[in-house]
Amino acid sequence: MTMSRLVPRAAEDPACTAALRLEVRDFLSAQLAAGAFTPSVDGWLSGWDEKFTLALAQRGWLGMTVPVDYGGHGRTFTERFVVTEELLAGGAPVAAHWIADRQIVPSLLKYGTETQKREFLPKIVRGECYFGIGMSEPDSGSDLASVRTKAIRVDGGWSLSGTKVWTSGAHHGHAFIVLARTSPVDTTHRHAGLSQFIVDLAAPGVRISPIVSMNGARHFNEVLLDGVYVPDAMVFGEIGNGWNQVTSELSFERSGPERFLSTFVLLAATAQRMTDGQLARDAGLGRLVARVAGLHHMSSAVAGALERDQPADVPAAVVKVLGTTLEGDIADFADLGTDSASDPDYTALVQTAVDQRPGFTLRGGTNEVLRGVIARGLGMR
Repeated sequence: MTMSRLVPRAAEDPACTAALRLEVRDFLSAQLAAGAFTPSVDGWLSGWDEKFTLALAQRGWLGMTVPVDYGGHGRTFTERFVVTEELLAGGAPVAAHWIADRQIVPSLLKYGTETQKREFLPKIVRGECYFGIGMSEPDSGSDLASVRTKAIRVDGGWSLSGTKVWTSGAHHGHAFIVLARTSPVDTTHRHAGLSQFIVDLAAPGVRISPIVSMNGARHFNEVLLDGVYVPDAMVFGEIGNGWNQVTSELSFERSGPERFLSTFVLLAATAQRMTDGQLARDAGLGRLVARVAGLHHMSSAVAGALERDQPADVPAAVVKVLGTTLEGDIADFADLGTDSASDPDYTALVQTAVDQRPGFTLRGGTNEVLRGVIARGLGMR
C-alpha cells in the first residue's frame, strides 16, 4: 500500500464554501476592529474566551453538523471545516468550545443515548457547555491499554476511581468523558474491558489540580477521581466497547486543521514582515506555505471520509504527524529571524510558538506512536 492510498481523495468544495469563508473572515475582521481578541498562537488550546464562543454560537458556527432535531444546524463536515480553518488561521480564541464541538459532538451522535443527546447537544450548540477528555494517565503515555482508572458496579451506576492528566480546560469545563477499566486486564487482549463514562466535573469526589507549563500558562490539569458516582444514564456507549469508541474519537482529534494551523498566524506575520522588508527574504517561507497547502487538502479529505462514516484512524495519524511537525518547523523558522524584528507583538508570537513547540508532537498521541499506527496501516512489520 502506498502513502497516497492512506489519505482519502479530497472532495470538491461546494460552491457555498467560498461565500462562507468570506463571511468568517469578515466576522473576524469586525471582531479585531472591536478589540474583541488579539490573534495568538495555539488559540484552540490556550485561547479560552467564553464571550467569543457565544458570538460564534450566535452566528450558527457551533454544532454545525448537529441535526436540527437536537438544536443544531444540519450542515456538512466540509462547511464546518471551512469555519474552523478560518478561525484557526486568524488566531482566534476558540478553546472554550473546541473539544466539545470537535470531538464530543460526533461521539454523542454516534454512541450517545437519546437522553445524552438531548441533554448535551443543544447546550454545546448554544456555546453553554464545555467538555474535556479523560484518556491519558500518569505513567501511561500514549498507551491507553494501560489505563488504571477503575469503574466498579454499584447500585444504579458506577463508582470511578483513578487519575487523569493533561485534561485541557478541566478547570473551566462542565463535564468530561472518562476512559476506565470495567474488567480485569486480559494480557492476551489488553484493549478489552475498557468503557467510557460522562463525568460531571463538579461531582463529589472530583478534584482538579493545575499542570502549569514552563511559561506559567495553565491549559492542562490533573483530575483525581475518588469514588465518583456515575449513574447508568451517563454510561457512554457500551460497557466493554471503550477501546473501539476511543479510536473512533481520535480520528476527529488528530485530523483537523488545528494539527497544522496552530502557528499559522505566526507564519502569516513572518510573510508580511518579509514583504515589508522588516525581515530578510528566505526561500524557506515558500516551502512552509506549500506544506500548509498540502495539509489543507489532506485534512479536508479526512473530514469528508468522516462525514461518510469511513474508517479514518490511519489517515488522521498521517495528518497529525505531518501537521504537528510543520507547526514546530514554523516556530523554528520564525525564531531564526527574531533578532532583526523590532516589533514586540511579533516577538511575543515567536516566543509563544517556541514555548508551545514541545507539545505539538505530544498531544493527541505522540508522533512516535502514530508512526507505528501508520506503519501498520501500510502493512509493514
